Amino acid sequence: MDPTIYKIGFWSGLIAFAASVAYVIVQLLQVISVFNSPMDEILIYGTSLCIVIPFVLEILVLHYATPSEKKFWSHGALIFAVIYAVFVTANYVVQLGTVVPMKLKGVSQEIRILEQTPHSLFWDFDALGYIFMGLATLIAIPVFEKHGFQKWVRISFIANALVTPLITIVYFYPVYSEKLLVLGFPWGITAPLAMLLLALMFKKNYKTRNNINE
Repeated sequence: MDPTIYKIGFWSGLIAFAASVAYVIVQLLQVISVFNSPMDEILIYGTSLCIVIPFVLEILVLHYATPSEKKFWSHGALIFAVIYAVFVTANYVVQLGTVVPMKLKGVSQEIRILEQTPHSLFWDFDALGYIFMGLATLIAIPVFEKHGFQKWVRISFIANALVTPLITIVYFYPVYSEKLLVLGFPWGITAPLAMLLLALMFKKNYKTRNNINE
């Protein structure tokens, strides 16, 4: 494989990691009411949107870097990552491009159905997006070896997959409250960590391939 693809995987993973950390920070600041509306929404949806393309590219590189006998698992991860991307992109673009501007105009009542509020249509879109992100990390687990640096990437993917049921509860529990967000907090550690460790794995692979070529 062209070593440049590993570089793409590394930088994509690094950007996805940075965007996910930024999202977590904004989420925490929103909970303690540091930002006023609509700035809190702009920052939440904006940082979330920045995760999407880098994450999909990172998983795409993983698929190309995976040995042929394990490509079923990486292909599954790529499919789930794309499903994640479709759901959350649809949500964030609608919120940033339609809902927030209409709120600023003072005519939000006209587009109330498009708002991401608990148990609304786009709330479910967001939920499905992050559930499929979790499934992407779940099905990718067999790709990684149980030794060396890949062992740590594997552990981070397992950890993120285990958080997915908690995310499901946060979104779909009949009565939503901010206390429920505590259940989803581990995602703020496991998801960025998985993205970062996978990126570092690509960096190691790039250096190894370059040394071989030399």
